[in-house]
Amino acid sequence: MAEPGEQLPEEVLVLIFRHLPLPDRAAAARVCRAWAAAATCSAVWHDTSISCDCELEGMLPPYLSACLDHVQNLWLEFEPSRKSSRRAATDLLAALAGRTPGLRGLCLECRGEKPLFDAGRDVLDAVHALCGAAGALRHLDLRRLPFSLDDALVLQVAHGCPELRSLFLDNRTLVGSVGPGSVLELLEACPCLRALGLHLASLSRTALEALAAPERAPFELLALRCACPEDARAPPLPDEAWAALSRRHPGLEVELELEPVLPAESVTRVLQPAVPVAALRLSLSGDTVGPVRFAARHYAATLRALEVRAAASAELDAALEELAARCAGLREVHCFCVVRPSVLHAFRARCPRLRSYTLKLTREPHPWRPTLVA
Repeated sequence: MAEPGEQLPEEVLVLIFRHLPLPDRAAAARVCRAWAAAATCSAVWHDTSISCDCELEGMLPPYLSACLDHVQNLWLEFEPSRKSSRRAATDLLAALAGRTPGLRGLCLECRGEKPLFDAGRDVLDAVHALCGAAGALRHLDLRRLPFSLDDALVLQVAHGCPELRSLFLDNRTLVGSVGPGSVLELLEACPCLRALGLHLASLSRTALEALAAPERAPFELLALRCACPEDARAPPLPDEAWAALSRRHPGLEVELELEPVLPAESVTRVLQPAVPVAALRLSLSGDTVGPVRFAARHYAATLRALEVRAAASAELDAALEELAARCAGLREVHCFCVVRPSVLHAFRARCPRLRSYTLKLTREPHPWRPTLVA
């Protein structure tokens, strides 16, 4: 009788197994020799997602260890308040660092709440060690880590990962600990960097000038988050520096996220006319109407997505209608307050590229789901 794996070619099994979660891959590897060969094939492991909450429990360490060398892009989820989940994540990162893998991309995501006063030193130390060993790393996403990132980590990335293409440090911490100096050193050490996510306080005029240098590789995305006290106190970035950066990289897109910590005068400093804003997320404690009108008048050529969290008002409705009339390239608009019918009509009529919107005419139970445009 033929073995089960002989009924399908190995390349077909590989296509199937690459979509399986870790426990199912391990189970498949124990079925027969043909399935074991397919389940441990490098193509199965190039892009791997691991949840440390459940998938590493009961895993056969030799099986996982044998496949780590094949992982090129890893998405790793864990729950910081659970010791077992956290330990599994740090152990896996340490194992990757110890093998000096050909890791190309790493995305870390925390689920649930972190313990009070938890600085995440064990997790950050594991990331630090991995960045020192993974010289081929090209993409590092730490946006979903709830811990304060610091200069030491950025400098380790700068000197350990010279081939870096994207780095996202714009996480939801309440303290910004990455200084402009380390970011400038990162830009000098990683000439191929094309996408960067930061807190506003980590960016400086000197960094903008470095990005605009003639020898710089094309720069595509700059994501800025303004959410901690350091961001509110950050010095303004001059409009002429933004203009020079836009001329040097005409395809550059800037994503701005403004949180309640930002006072009105800081919002005015951040929203410069020459910034090529492609995505604007407003969740301000003060005036929201002014920033929406500013975006309508200065970002009409570049704005692709708008998100507004504010109290409903006739003034806000009028500002949204003005934005709809001016920003014909808009693809997404999400307003988390009730709007009048004319707002919905304005976006549907004036924005032909609109693909998704959240514009509610009456109060509904949360969460509000977006409407997709066919």
